[in-house]
Amino acid sequence: MSNSSLATYTLISPNKNSPRNHKIDTISIHCFVGQVTAKRGCEVFQPSSKQASCNYVVGYDGSIGLCVEEKDRSWCTSSSSNDHRAITIETASENKAPYKVTAAAYAALLDLVTDICRRNGAKKLLWFGDKAKTLAYAPKSGEMVMTVHRWFANKSCPGDYLYNLHGEIAAEVTKRLGGSSSTTSPSTGTGASGSAQTAVNYTVKVTATDLNIRSGPGINYGSKGAINPGVYTIVAEAGGTGASKWGKLKSGAGWISLDYATKTGTSSSTAPKAVTVGSTVTIQAGAVYGGLATSRGAKVPDYVSGKNRRYTVKQIATH
Repeated sequence: MSNSSLATYTLISPNKNSPRNHKIDTISIHCFVGQVTAKRGCEVFQPSSKQASCNYVVGYDGSIGLCVEEKDRSWCTSSSSNDHRAITIETASENKAPYKVTAAAYAALLDLVTDICRRNGAKKLLWFGDKAKTLAYAPKSGEMVMTVHRWFANKSCPGDYLYNLHGEIAAEVTKRLGGSSSTTSPSTGTGASGSAQTAVNYTVKVTATDLNIRSGPGINYGSKGAINPGVYTIVAEAGGTGASKWGKLKSGAGWISLDYATKTGTSSSTAPKAVTVGSTVTIQAGAVYGGLATSRGAKVPDYVSGKNRRYTVKQIATH
């Protein structure tokens, strides 16, 4: 079992079990809580009294340190079973919420995770965003999953900044490994997986406090924060990566996984029809127009009203 050649510093911690008792099929990313270099991060895990370690430390400057060899189990996630199967990575971060990391640290983290997956035979990195679903899943050949420290201890680790980037990390690493593409070509009314969006109109109850809102139907779309517990109206459904079904929020905030929402009823208003080529639509005041050019046009002024706001759709595309 090899270690990453990306590591520029090595200082092995005594806080470990050798060897690990499970094959590597998991990545656990942590926030270090401190803008340290990889060298300083490894030094922190040297005292046996610390009773903690990790496999790698990513410094704020993009440096990478090897703290516990991959063949061995680090003491990192407050879960023996998780540590035995995971490569654990401490990433230098700010010392207060949301524990943001530097661009250099994030770039190095992506490179390191990609290298770990590649050397351990993975072509796909999966992020489900749910403890029960992840722990119940048996990674197939060529797959690795992601877990987080907060699932096993009363901690915020890896912090909301990195936590909300887990979907993006999984998609980018999978793309680099040559697995399922994390991007999609412009299409007519389809989601990330190519599943058609279906117009619906019903309410759901969300109880989770960390359910991500995505810019599109899939974890390969960027996070737009988390939704607060409550009742929400869903106006469209689509298939997509990371969930059996995604729902579009009526507010326009984005998409949520419907795997973690309970349907409570049908909205009292009539469900909107799906917009297709040939549809007649009414443009709202303030909407930006100007085609698919890089520089967009002006906003529709308030005084344009009535029939002057009605148009026939000739093309649908993403940009």
